[in-house]
Amino acid sequence: MASPQASRLDATPSPRLTEFFLPAFQWMEVNLPGGPYLRESTFGFSILLTAHVVAMCVFFGLILMMDLRLVGVANLRTRASEISPRLLPWQMFGFIVMAVTGVALFWAQPLRYFGKTFFWWKMGLMVLAGINAGIIHLITHKSEAAWDSKAAKIAGAASIVLWIAILALGRLVAYDWLTTEYLAE
Repeated sequence: MASPQASRLDATPSPRLTEFFLPAFQWMEVNLPGGPYLRESTFGFSILLTAHVVAMCVFFGLILMMDLRLVGVANLRTRASEISPRLLPWQMFGFIVMAVTGVALFWAQPLRYFGKTFFWWKMGLMVLAGINAGIIHLITHKSEAAWDSKAAKIAGAASIVLWIAILALGRLVAYDWLTTEYLAE
């Protein structure tokens, strides 16, 4: 097994997680087709990162518009049930581009992300944000009045907090704080 080289702050994951996931991430680092090209190309990684950030801005901006309406802070003259169908196609477009570019960024450097604590926190919060989106969908599609219910307001506020935290953690992934570096074997 590869021995981790601790960075400034030791963030060594539990031995069980390392034993289970590290070999898979080492295999991906060496064997994923196109990974070395993205990792070593002059502009490939930068273009992907830029597309990821732009898609994130589109997605988060539209999610924020909808969530602020759910919370009861913005767009109060328009019913939420009217706003949602207008924003949803663009939200999904932003999400799909963001997801595809995010997977490609991971594809380029899987082993780099394995030791990044902020990456794992971000992934965990993305799962929670997905569950919250499902809850919002279940709440609001019951009736017209459900869009302005207390449950919808709470889920909208939770969405705002989750996505702000995801954005912050995504930004922190770029730094070496709470990072353990692993080598491909």
